Amino acid sequence: MPSPRPSEPLLGRARRWRRPLLWAALVGLLLIAQSLLVALTLSYEATRSQEQVEQVAGEVAGRVKQSASRYLQGLQALMWLREPGPVLWRSHAAELLREHRPLLRIEQRNLNLGVDEAVDSPFAQPLFTLLPREAIGLEPELACVAARRQGTQLYSRSYFVPMAGGEGLEVVDLCLPQMRAGQIAGYLVATISLRMLLEESVATDHARGHEFSFVEGDGTRLARAGLTRGAGVYLMERLVDLPGLTLQLRVDSGAGAPRLIPNLATALVMGLSLALFAVVLLLARDVRRRAQVEAALAEALAFRKAMEDSLITGLRARDLDGNITYVNPAFCTMVGFSAEEMLGSTVPPYWPPEFRESYQERYKSLARRLEAQQDPRAGFETVFMRKNQERFPVLLFEAPLLDPQGRHRGWMSAVLDVSAQRRVEEISRQQQERLQATARLATMGEMASLLSHELNQPLAAIASYATGSLNLIEREAHDAQTPQMLHQALGRIAEQAERAGRIIKSVHDFVRRREQAREPVGADQLVEAVMPLVRLQARKSGARVELDLPTPVPRMRCDRTMLEQVLLNLTRNGIQAMDGEATPLAERVLTLRVRQQGRWVSFFVTDRGPGIAPDVAKRLFTPFFTTRSEGMGLGLSLCRTVVEQHGGALDFESRTVATEHRPTGTEFHFTLPADMPTNAPTDVAEPEADPLRSEV
Repeated sequence: MPSPRPSEPLLGRARRWRRPLLWAALVGLLLIAQSLLVALTLSYEATRSQEQVEQVAGEVAGRVKQSASRYLQGLQALMWLREPGPVLWRSHAAELLREHRPLLRIEQRNLNLGVDEAVDSPFAQPLFTLLPREAIGLEPELACVAARRQGTQLYSRSYFVPMAGGEGLEVVDLCLPQMRAGQIAGYLVATISLRMLLEESVATDHARGHEFSFVEGDGTRLARAGLTRGAGVYLMERLVDLPGLTLQLRVDSGAGAPRLIPNLATALVMGLSLALFAVVLLLARDVRRRAQVEAALAEALAFRKAMEDSLITGLRARDLDGNITYVNPAFCTMVGFSAEEMLGSTVPPYWPPEFRESYQERYKSLARRLEAQQDPRAGFETVFMRKNQERFPVLLFEAPLLDPQGRHRGWMSAVLDVSAQRRVEEISRQQQERLQATARLATMGEMASLLSHELNQPLAAIASYATGSLNLIEREAHDAQTPQMLHQALGRIAEQAERAGRIIKSVHDFVRRREQAREPVGADQLVEAVMPLVRLQARKSGARVELDLPTPVPRMRCDRTMLEQVLLNLTRNGIQAMDGEATPLAERVLTLRVRQQGRWVSFFVTDRGPGIAPDVAKRLFTPFFTTRSEGMGLGLSLCRTVVEQHGGALDFESRTVATEHRPTGTEFHFTLPADMPTNAPTDVAEPEADPLRSEV
């Protein structure tokens, strides 16, 4: 009778549990093997580190004994040099100290242990500067007594010698009895630094990774050597037996406890185990991630398609032969052709027939620029044709089309329809032309106003000179000076007529806002040019004009005619401000002063009029604002504009009496850049010479 077959649910559950159990057994075995391997490796590393410390301790202890033997041989050779004399002995003792730095002091003692001769090491401070040798000489005396009793050299116990600066040294003394004819004739005592002895015995490669020290039985450290501090994990103590002295050498390794991964073999095993786990996890995740990536790729393609379809910028792709491989809906809408009509065509239907040859040559030039390793990306404006034969301007940007491996596969173009922008630019250009025509009319009006304002002064001067000439001619009595005065007056008329011509030209250039003709001019030349007109204005009002010019006179590079107009306007305003009953005749004084401070030249025009009211001061430089019925209100506005065009500044100040708080006049001042040599200093002090003062 056949045995009953297990039911299907039981088989299914067994199969479901089989794979997890196998994975669990595999993981358990890997963990056990890896743990045992790590434990054995750590034990091996710890044992090897301890053995290295023991080996280093044995080597250092051997070197300490070798060094002590060398010192003993040198001292024994020195004992036989006592007879020739102390000078030769001290010379050989100093030589021995230079050869062995741990030797700090060598003494020659008598039978009573008194010090007859002593030589200190040149490489260290003298030992017994703070405390005398007699105060800390018990240890060497005990060593010498024991050496005499035993008839051999002996070391003393270590003791501490204080040094300057709060420091000190742990030293030992080596006592050698000197024998003469079987009798002790004296003692040779050498003082040895334990720290220097230890440093001399430690190799450089050992000092980098270990700490070495001499310690006492209770653990007190006497001397230390080594570049690092010990970690206290791997320690080794070794006894160094010297005649009459036993030193305990302690070696402390700077290495700590072994790490979890002490060597490459353990790292490889653990790395392979982790890699195995990672591979299994990656395989499990690969199928799931592949499905996610495929879904994301489909979504990205759909998003890119929707984005390209929604763009208003036309996109076009061509291969290396010039065939169109892609166009987006915006490009199709722009040119009026469908994608089927354009794809695969070498000569696109949207190229105007008259431009096709030039467009093909331009496409070839892109490839040549790429072959020459030049940047082929370019943006330029061209003309396309719609399906209805309408030409329209476009802005085209070309860039290389690269595949995922970076190989050049064609060209990608971005196309912008700029026909609407060109229409707006044309409308703007027409409006700009109309504005320019309006501005020219306004400029003509401004020029007429300025000319009428500025020509008043030279024309008034011409009229005054002409009237004076007529008066001289009509006088019945003529003297010898009449022709000379007529000649002078006619010359003044010619000068003012020439000045009027210069004013017309300068004002014309000023209104056009072009670069003015600049020339080097001295401040005295500007003042002398305007003084005739200033004198005429001053005589009419009964005022006096004072000049205050420095020596040497500063120079500027400026438009001479316009600066003369500035001085005339300011002096005329100052003289007119003193007209009237507010200023007595005796106090009507106009001062014109010039100063140079560094690279700036300052002009000051000061009157003694009633000053400027605060409400008037706010609008003083506003064009067409004036307080006189016959004025036009352009003088001060013109002055400020001219000074600012020269790089300077124009301002004013109303002066008052400090005690009575009443106005005593107004001072207008403006600055101009000085015409300085290229090698002149930037800061030039004001000259100390007395300024030239004159009164007119």
